[in-house]
This record gives sequence, C-alpha cells and structure tokens, in this order.
Amino acid sequence: MNTKDRTLRPRFEWWTIPNVVTVIRFVLIVPIVALLLSGAQPLTVATLTVLFGATDWVDGFLARRLGQESRVGEILDPIADRLGIGCLGIALSIIGAIPWSVIIVILLVDLIVGSVFLVRHRNYQLSVTWIGKIRTALIMISAFAVTVGLVPGMELVLLIGQVGLVVGALFHIAAGIGYLRQLLRQDVPHAPATAHGRD
Repeated sequence: MNTKDRTLRPRFEWWTIPNVVTVIRFVLIVPIVALLLSGAQPLTVATLTVLFGATDWVDGFLARRLGQESRVGEILDPIADRLGIGCLGIALSIIGAIPWSVIIVILLVDLIVGSVFLVRHRNYQLSVTWIGKIRTALIMISAFAVTVGLVPGMELVLLIGQVGLVVGALFHIAAGIGYLRQLLRQDVPHAPATAHGRD
C-alpha cells in the first residue's frame, strides 16, 4: 500500500455497511413519530418499530462479522438508540399510550450519565453491561408491543407493553448506575476501551 492509500483510508472509515444500517435507523425515527402523532396506520408503525429495533442488532452483527468496526459507528450507534427511544417514548406519551413518568425517567438517566461522561471522561469508552443489553432489548420489545396494542382489539398487548416499559425503565436506572460507577472510578482515565459501543 502506498502513502496515498494510507492517507485516504482513514478518511472513508465511516463509510461502512454497519454505519449505513445505523443511518437507516436514524431515518426510521421520522415516519414512526409522524404516524404515531397522526394516529394513522398502527400496523405500519409497529412494522417500522420492529425494523428500528432489528437494525440495532444488525449493525453490530455486521460490524463484527465484516470486520468493519469504526469509531464513527461506536459514536453513532448509542446516539441512534437514545434518540430513537426518546422520540418514540415522547410520541407515545403525547398520545397517551404510556405514562409520562416512564419516558421522564429514561431521559433523566441519559441526561445524568451523558453529562458526567462529557464533564469527566469524554475520551473513555464505556463497557457495555449485561444489564444494559437487557434494558435495551426489553425497552424495544415493549415499545413494539405498545405500538401493536394501538391496533383496535389488541388492548391486552398494549397493557403488556406498558408493563414491560415500566420494568425497562427500572433496568435503565440500574444500567445508568452501573455506567456512573464506571465513570466515577478514579482509574477511569487510564482504563482501556473494552467495548465497541454497540449493545
């Protein structure tokens, strides 16, 4: 590889298949929220919500399988998760499908962890925990159940999804406490990056 090739490669590191999938996840947020607020096509909303959740697993799987893990992906993936869950939760709260307390807890935990991260250790890469993985899966599955429950006659599924989101919010608090412990450790600035930011 010549010097020119070595110079160009880092510039296009972000242009990978996993990162394209992550960008698709960002794009999906818009129609999901729009359809929820309009009250139209609940089945379409449920389908798009499934796609949103599936891309969260697909991008991480492809990154590992294709060897295309990148710093850009590590940054974009959690942002897509938090933004998608936040927007979806706010939209569901606005239409009365879930209580505001659930989304407030989720956003408050994210705000606290994000603030501590930026103030103390912005260059440190948090290690994804098993509680964080369960939290993410539970919230996404429950959000899907809530959107399915908006279909007439599916009230039981709506209730199951609402309960799941409450439990997911509790796991979110537990995961947030775990991440805060990582960030508040005295040795954090010297700790190696042990995760790839995709849970």
